[in-house]
Amino acid sequence: MIPLAEMAEAVLRTADGREKTALSRRFAADWQAARDRGETPQIGRADPPVHPARPAAPELLSPRDVPRRRPGTPEGRIALLHAVAHIELNAVDLHWDIIARFAHVKMPMGFYDDWVKAADEESKHFNLMCDCLEELGSHYGALPAHAGMWRAAEDTVDDFMGRLAVVPMVLEARGLDVTPGMIEIFRKAKSTSAVAALETIYAEEVSHVAYGSKWFHFLCGRHEEDPKERFHALVRTYFHGALKPPFNEEKRAEAGIPPDFYWPLADGA
Repeated sequence: MIPLAEMAEAVLRTADGREKTALSRRFAADWQAARDRGETPQIGRADPPVHPARPAAPELLSPRDVPRRRPGTPEGRIALLHAVAHIELNAVDLHWDIIARFAHVKMPMGFYDDWVKAADEESKHFNLMCDCLEELGSHYGALPAHAGMWRAAEDTVDDFMGRLAVVPMVLEARGLDVTPGMIEIFRKAKSTSAVAALETIYAEEVSHVAYGSKWFHFLCGRHEEDPKERFHALVRTYFHGALKPPFNEEKRAEAGIPPDFYWPLADGA
């Protein structure tokens, strides 16, 4: 088995979404099998690209130029699923990128176990969204998508703690806030496949946010820093704009993020 960082780089350099996620899931299965045998696989080092490989479609547009569609229409629901698929594909790369980019930082094996598991689940989520799109006669790449999804990775390219603060603890935590509303949209439309897929994503994303919180607190302990103060400073440095309520306080708490972490950073705070 090749070192984990090399696995991560290979995923990042694979363009097609279905191929990227198939490779991601195969590497995750290899890693888990080794861990189940009691092995401690090599982490190694890698040279990840600044931007992950991407398919020719979808066309990536500035957020202001992405067409807005009403979720109450069939076209709007397809656009919503397409947007989630795009988020999930970026999440696959974000989870592998943190392994490859910060492989020089010594971390416990549990960190890699968590991140490989999360990357595997994000790969599953992308494929669930693609399946839902195809069921509705569409596909990933059929619509334009948000060009700014990789910005958090670019901004935190040299800051491990900044990456943990902004990606799982802000961006993925935002998913906990908005996914229940999306589930309700598809439930009203009697789209059982989309409801089931989104419920799977919602349940598993709690763990991904929790991984971010756990390892952020671990690094704060290593550096003898106050987690809340450090989190506020990093989010103000790297996140563009205020956090938007309403917040899913129950699920955020389940993921290990208390209200005094995010409310001071909210709109109007």
